[in-house]
Amino acid sequence: MLRKIAILSVLPFYALAAGNGSGEYDIVPRAVNFVLFAAILYYFIATPLKNFYHGRIAKIASKMNEIQEKLIASKNQKLEMMKKLDHAKQEASNAIILAKKEAEIITNKIEEETKLEISVLEKAYEEHKDYEMRKMEKEVVKAVLDEIFEDQNLQLQQKEILNIMMKKVS
Repeated sequence: MLRKIAILSVLPFYALAAGNGSGEYDIVPRAVNFVLFAAILYYFIATPLKNFYHGRIAKIASKMNEIQEKLIASKNQKLEMMKKLDHAKQEASNAIILAKKEAEIITNKIEEETKLEISVLEKAYEEHKDYEMRKMEKEVVKAVLDEIFEDQNLQLQQKEILNIMMKKVS
């Protein structure tokens, strides 16, 4: 394989180095000129190419390091966010428990206030009922007395009036 490559690479030299058909070949001076040209080209271009190559390697290495640092920072940030998320979940569950307790306390408080208000309303109802009963009794007594005093045919003594009033009241 190496032999074939060598033969194929030498063949163009023979084709291009041929003279004008006289049989003289100037292959040696042309080969020397080519070697000199390649050496001069290598002398001038080798250092900048090496520097470019090493610079490119350094840039790629720095990019890789930068990407590695970003990856590590991203992983650390992800872990931190996961911790914050777990902490937030725990705080949320604690807040829910606390809200339920507060709701229960408020419910009990409202229930007690409602019972107290109902008892106050019942007491006010009883007092109003008693007041209305007394008012009704007064009106009945007044109506009976007015009837008695207006009737000229009826002449009662004070004792009889009191007995009548007592019967009406009870």
